Amino acid sequence: MQSIIDYFNKPLLKVSLIFGLITGLSAFIFFLTLYVVGIAPLSNVRVMDMGVFAILIAGACWYYRKKFRNGFLHLWEALTIGYVVLCIAAIINGWLIFLFVSYVDPGVFADYISSNLQLLTDGRKTQLNYLSDNEFLEIFKRTQNDKPSILIKDEISKKLLIGIIPILIISLIFRKQDYGIYQNKS
Repeated sequence: MQSIIDYFNKPLLKVSLIFGLITGLSAFIFFLTLYVVGIAPLSNVRVMDMGVFAILIAGACWYYRKKFRNGFLHLWEALTIGYVVLCIAAIINGWLIFLFVSYVDPGVFADYISSNLQLLTDGRKTQLNYLSDNEFLEIFKRTQNDKPSILIKDEISKKLLIGIIPILIISLIFRKQDYGIYQNKS
């Protein structure tokens, strides 16, 4: 048991997990804010929560660099922090959204499904180039039969795809290494 505790006692992992939890909760608060304001919280407007992710990933890199590395940060450490924060936050946010649409307001998920079906039917003219009628009907039926648990997978996969570029940029910005052995220190 002590070996498990020692494994999770590493600063790189601890900072990433804590900031991932904070980021996931913050993204869910953004979701709830959209819900309270009356904007469809599962619409494409929710992609703007990537700003919350980017700010807190940058905060995690800055905190780790300042607190544990005395102002220095390797690129691999920043990338690790970014991706762990992103994954943990997406998992937490996905589960919280799933619980919300399952127990608090199932109408949100029904609106999400109907807007996806509307998007499919509106874009049917452009889909004729690459989808046959049978393939379209299969996608349409699959979308109709989606369960709220699909939101967890969607949240994780979308955030991982959208987060690649911001994490790389943040990692490059916060990267700072000691090149003292290569420089003349006289």
